[in-house]
Amino acid sequence: MNYLINLIIKTLVDTLYITGMIILVGFILGFLRNRSIENFQKSFAWKAVAITAIIGVPIHEISHAIFCVLFGHKINKIVLIQKRDENGVLGYVNHGYNPNSIYQQIGNFFIGIAPIFGGISVIIALMYTIIPKTYIEFITISMNNLHITKINDVALMGILDSYINLIKIIFSIKNFANPYFILFLFLAICISSHISLSSADIKGASKGLFIIFLIILVLNVLGFSKFVIAESILKYNIVLIGFLIVSLIFSSITYIISLLLSLIKN
Repeated sequence: MNYLINLIIKTLVDTLYITGMIILVGFILGFLRNRSIENFQKSFAWKAVAITAIIGVPIHEISHAIFCVLFGHKINKIVLIQKRDENGVLGYVNHGYNPNSIYQQIGNFFIGIAPIFGGISVIIALMYTIIPKTYIEFITISMNNLHITKINDVALMGILDSYINLIKIIFSIKNFANPYFILFLFLAICISSHISLSSADIKGASKGLFIIFLIILVLNVLGFSKFVIAESILKYNIVLIGFLIVSLIFSSITYIISLLLSLIKN
């Protein structure tokens, strides 16, 4: 009985170690998005949301579609942007999969969280195109943490410092003096405003998450834990958090702007 309990606990920890940060950030982004939309509606009605939606929603839906293709799902219908329906839906991807395929079932998780990856990728690509010097500094700092093999006080402080430096290089004074940065900032805000996961996204991702849990459980039973909790997974998490911070930064900016506009309007 103790073995079974320890096995389940270890598998839960392993699953969270691999997927937990993405899930956590997804919920935070969802909270910020919902509050931002409420504030925009109070100040400028739906028009303020529509401005960001023109850019953000298609990227959200294209991200779903790309991961559908990667995991072999059949795309039945895709709507990149539409007039808001009664449920507030601005776009969607209708897809199907083979329930007997483990690969396609795992795909449900990644298809569900795809807008986070897709949105961040586009923001980083815009950084590379519009403000290349900032991009080089950003990537350099992000990759510097790859030498870390275990977490201790020194490593943790180094990681935190690097995350702070990421914020500093993006929002440096010299960037605000650059008109191209203002363009980048606007586009990044539009994208991050719609990078969060909808209830349908979360529901779809949960199906794949359960399959991932079962696979890790089998690996633990077979004694292959070293393939689940490995140095490479640690580095993956460290770098991933650095990129997720980008989405959190711009989503937070969107929320602050919406809050200020709402207060001014009221």
